[in-house]
Amino acid sequence: MSKLAVRELSLAARLSVVAAAILVSPAAGANEDLMSAANRIFKPIPSIVPAVKDNPITHEKVTLGKSLFFDPRLSASGVISCNTCHNLGTGGVDAGPTSIGHRWQLGSRRAPTVYNAVFNVAQFWDGRAADLKAQAAGPVQSSVEMNATPERVLSTLNSMTDYVVMFSKAFPNDAAPVTFENFAKAIEAFEATLTTPAAPFDQYLDGDGYALTDQQKAGLKLFIEKGCSSCHNGINVGGQDYFPFGMIERPAESLLPRKDKGRFSVTKDLGDEYVFRSAPLRNVALRPPYFHSGQVWSLKQAVGVMSEVQLGAKLSDEEADEIVAFLNSLTGQLPKIDYPLLPTRTIATPKPSLDK
Repeated sequence: MSKLAVRELSLAARLSVVAAAILVSPAAGANEDLMSAANRIFKPIPSIVPAVKDNPITHEKVTLGKSLFFDPRLSASGVISCNTCHNLGTGGVDAGPTSIGHRWQLGSRRAPTVYNAVFNVAQFWDGRAADLKAQAAGPVQSSVEMNATPERVLSTLNSMTDYVVMFSKAFPNDAAPVTFENFAKAIEAFEATLTTPAAPFDQYLDGDGYALTDQQKAGLKLFIEKGCSSCHNGINVGGQDYFPFGMIERPAESLLPRKDKGRFSVTKDLGDEYVFRSAPLRNVALRPPYFHSGQVWSLKQAVGVMSEVQLGAKLSDEEADEIVAFLNSLTGQLPKIDYPLLPTRTIATPKPSLDK
């Protein structure tokens, strides 16, 4: 049996389990039953910073990572930072369907949000980075993004005394702390703090039956019963597994370009053609446009597309409004981020390189 067939059977099985969990109770639809079902499928975002494998989170490391995240001088052009494409003021994403990189090149996919990314099973739409550390090391080296090299990054960092001191404080046990691996670890530490707890949905999962409106509860019930939660589940309401985009019918080519075969580019497995990591839906209302192609600007339209191509169901106008209302309850408390004062460049700091 192919991987795709197994995935589809797994989805069907999970749909059956979820539906049964809700319908077996004679009081199905009552608040307590809905809350119980929701707690079996989702988890609230914790109020504390989550641990990261092989990278203890410290204040010094987070402070360094924050400066690196905002510093455009780490790019070859000197004008692109991590925050350029993952703007923390606009939901952790940028404004357009795909990001603009080095020499005005357009990226091929929508920038994923960095908020709550620490909870994803892997990073990027195709899961090619196992964790935030691997993700941080990628864009800075990509020719269509920051177009730098590890050597250029280290040269830039070592040219500024304040950065050398910050690395020494963040990695006190390293004889030579300014390394590309530590650069990635520091950004990972900072990004691990970018969680958004205390959304109305989190409060509901924690037992507050009044945290959601009646319309949002109706949307949550539909989200579960229609099968949306089979792909969008867990702490991040998605981001936990990979699924074909177009389970029932193929989306329009503007939404699913034929040249972008998703996870296939990572695994080279034919069963992974047009397979993508399910989008995490936390704070989804903050970051249109939607999908990896960034071609849908309305959350209601995105809900309709997913219902038809993934589940084979056409929602009524009222049902779509209810699901959108539920999705709005996933907007949490974003951390207050003050723009850091970056180390001053010196004569030894590499100059901007716009033409290379």
